[in-house]
Amino acid sequence: MGSITEKKAFICDMDGVLYHGNALLAGAKEFIDWLKAEGKKFLFLTNSSARSPKELKQKLARLGVDVEEEHFYTSALATASFLASQKPGGSAYVIGEAGLTNALYEAGFTMNDVNPDYVVIGDPRSYNYETLEHAVNLVLRGAKLIGTNSDLTGPVEGKIAPSTGALIAPVELATGRKAYFVGKPNPLIMRHAVKKLGCKREETIIVGDRMDTDMIAGIESEIETILVLSGVTSRDDLKNFPYAPDHILDGVGDIVRS
Repeated sequence: MGSITEKKAFICDMDGVLYHGNALLAGAKEFIDWLKAEGKKFLFLTNSSARSPKELKQKLARLGVDVEEEHFYTSALATASFLASQKPGGSAYVIGEAGLTNALYEAGFTMNDVNPDYVVIGDPRSYNYETLEHAVNLVLRGAKLIGTNSDLTGPVEGKIAPSTGALIAPVELATGRKAYFVGKPNPLIMRHAVKKLGCKREETIIVGDRMDTDMIAGIESEIETILVLSGVTSRDDLKNFPYAPDHILDGVGDIVRS
């Protein structure tokens, strides 16, 4: 446990690590207070593209935890940064929520439903047959297909809902084009996170509840990993994966109690 507490920087997932829906998990507030008191650099990194850092700050505030906007990083922000580096001032047809649209606007992109450079799909509530059909035809006409994350499912207020990986699949199948996913486990978003923290990867540790995104992202980026069992992964699930986390804890509160 000493190797964990000695780390200078922490990259933490949110849902399943800090909260479930609108309920703060046991030990989460103590963990965040500890990060601040110890002067740790920390970033809450989420594959969800729906909310902006401001909205995530407000959500934690409603749960009784005060965290500044600078400590949040989303797959929407990573996607916008990636696209801006690929085609500065480009345009996109977006199927997603305000967090994704705003991130693209701030990166200098414009919205375009006629001849966009990219079709970008996030975690949309506005997904329907009409938007799907339009996305397919834009890709067939040359737009490049981008997904904010490859998650097939995600938690929504105690239930499971289809996520970007599942919703973008019909576009891939209908067009024969494979999407490029920016979010975890892509090492690209991890490099963005480490750069934002200003620390070396050897000084950093990633905390998450999913083996297929958080843990593999850490492994492929050569960042030490902590799996917490407060989310979607149980100890019994570990046998289903050909790789293992560096540490396994019941929850983030165990870090503080060490």
